[in-house]
Amino acid sequence: MKRSPALQQLSREHHTALTLAKASERAAQSGEEAQVRLTCQRVIRAYANELEPHFQFEEQSLLPLLHSAATHPLVERTLADHQQLRGLLDALRQNDAGALDSFGKCLTAHVRFEERELFPALESLLQRE
Repeated sequence: MKRSPALQQLSREHHTALTLAKASERAAQSGEEAQVRLTCQRVIRAYANELEPHFQFEEQSLLPLLHSAATHPLVERTLADHQQLRGLLDALRQNDAGALDSFGKCLTAHVRFEERELFPALESLLQRE
């Protein structure tokens, strides 16, 4: 499905996020301390440079558009996912393999949710306006 021009860049960023998520899970499951440490550092950098700005844009520019009762659960889920990912950062700074695996799984689920549920709702809204 072709994305609305307003969401295309965010969808491209989702592809990058999925790559990071898969690398996180792979490193966490490898059992190799060095790989876990390097991947935790990679995730922390990507979070600061890519994910947090992405989250901020969604929270400040997109989610306010969804103010109906029908879309409220989408907003709540998005915010909860963002908070869960933010909450894993301290453990990632400690090179925690379990947190790295959780981060990868949560990020994958979050991206899929946004692509399959949140973005279609936004596109429907944008088409009406």
